[in-house]
Amino acid sequence: MNQPLQIGILNLMHDKLRTKNELQQVLESTIQPVNLQFFYPRLHYQNRAVPTVVKTQAKPLDLAAVAQLDAFIITGAPLDQLEFGQITYLPELQELFKVLKKVPQRLYLCWGAMVALHELYRIDKQLLPRKLFGVYPQQVLTADPLLAGLKNGFWAPHARYAEANRAQIAAHPQLEITAVNQAGNLFLVRNRLGNETLLFSHLEYQADSLEAEYQREIAAHPERHYQQPETSLAPVFGWQRTQQIFFHNWLNLVATTVKNNGGLIYG
Repeated sequence: MNQPLQIGILNLMHDKLRTKNELQQVLESTIQPVNLQFFYPRLHYQNRAVPTVVKTQAKPLDLAAVAQLDAFIITGAPLDQLEFGQITYLPELQELFKVLKKVPQRLYLCWGAMVALHELYRIDKQLLPRKLFGVYPQQVLTADPLLAGLKNGFWAPHARYAEANRAQIAAHPQLEITAVNQAGNLFLVRNRLGNETLLFSHLEYQADSLEAEYQREIAAHPERHYQQPETSLAPVFGWQRTQQIFFHNWLNLVATTVKNNGGLIYG
């Protein structure tokens, strides 16, 4: 039996326990054995006690431990309406990105993709006219091993108020946009070395996660109007097959990269 892939996850989502459970479900349900290690940013709690729910499901970010991993994931975060300079733990992320250059594969999700593009490639973040919130068909722009097994029109959930600048990405010599939704919003970006994947969809979400996000928002600010997720055109849990195929492909990519001692897989 293959040795488990050692994968670190910096969990920045609002509902950390739900996110941990979602990522465990999608990453532990493939044929690749994995050992998941969850972390939280130390600077986020520099002036207050670390909540019990955080301490019980994750460890403080340890850069020395990260450098020994096979892969690393930075999740999304409910921060896309803020400027990057307003994020209290941005200096810690900047140090993390330096260490991640030693890690064979990196996967950045939603806001994690935005901050990675900004810090690593100087790609701007821009607010959308309205929240992109729902389940939408996606279009493949160019062949990508992470999309192998998916055809144009595959379903994926989006939940964000911002987008990385598509024109800047398209003009960057080290980056390639491989899929977008039907309106042209980003779905998947990769670097041409094949070791950084930037996924703008919350593919880790389970069938009830979009509704749970909507309920969290209105509970936090009942005085505001929040749009419900657009799901009427999609089958119930219409992105489940996309989820299974994508994470299966990504773990295979991690395993192959590790087998090749960090060698490039595609580019």
